[in-house]
Amino acid sequence: MNWIVRWAIASALALAAGSAAAQTNWPDKPVKLIVGFTAGSATDVSGRLMAQKFQELWGQPVVVENIAGNSGAIGVDRVAKAAPDGYTLMWSGNAAITLLPSLQKLPFDPLKDFDHISIALGTASVILVNNDLPVKSLADLVAYAKANPGKLSYGSPGVGTPQHVAGEMLCAQAGIKMEHIPYRGANLADVMSGVVPVGVQNSGASLPFVKDGRVRGLAITSLKRSPAAPDLPTVAEQGFPGFEALSWFGLMAPKGTPQPILDKVREAALKALADPELKPKFAALGLEPIGGTPAEMSATMAADIPKWEKVIRDAGIPTSK
Repeated sequence: MNWIVRWAIASALALAAGSAAAQTNWPDKPVKLIVGFTAGSATDVSGRLMAQKFQELWGQPVVVENIAGNSGAIGVDRVAKAAPDGYTLMWSGNAAITLLPSLQKLPFDPLKDFDHISIALGTASVILVNNDLPVKSLADLVAYAKANPGKLSYGSPGVGTPQHVAGEMLCAQAGIKMEHIPYRGANLADVMSGVVPVGVQNSGASLPFVKDGRVRGLAITSLKRSPAAPDLPTVAEQGFPGFEALSWFGLMAPKGTPQPILDKVREAALKALADPELKPKFAALGLEPIGGTPAEMSATMAADIPKWEKVIRDAGIPTSK
């Protein structure tokens, strides 16, 4: 009997030592960073900038994998079901994990099925229009919509995204109707061509198009003007006081990922946000570094879910729950 006990103890110690060594040596192979939107979206561009720095710091490839659909929720679900070994990480926007829970039943629990690492970057959205649409301000857009009922539609990166909610908030507060056209990411090409005359997009994806005149920006959805576009007025200052709809991007891992790995990922994220070469690239995309703690991310999500639920209910956005 003694030899069985000794063998069991030795085996347990060996397993523990092996696990500790694996955590210490992590990563010793490529890491996947899942992005829930298409290439070229603000989520994708910012995620690739982060992955670039991670790869430099870790000495291993960091492969960005775009798993688009359902406002990022398909990618989030993939990570929820991945092995908690640090080799599958999630770069998520807030849509899938704080807005969608109020719109539909999800196959994951954003508060319980993940280890939250950090809210890294924040941004507002831009309300923009095709250049041929005869509107140059939100007041013009509202007047045009009222004079042409049923003729306007707007595109967003998907159902339940902050951009979708911002569009519905505007319609509700302005007393107008625009048909919502959900995409799997940025729809700027269709706004440029006039297929969809109005768009609500992350500032990161849309500001370059606004600045070079390919589309016309009408407003930004933050309470204050963006340093990246100081001439673009807010929705709030154009007759909708208190109007705010923000996006943020954060890092998560499958629940049960070893703490030393989580710490290493957050440390790398903070270095990326402070990198003098990356900071102007984030700023050019209208992204502001946040670099929050895991506890702050969990607390923000826990507060945002009921906040967005009320906004969705008050705006009359249909749900399938």
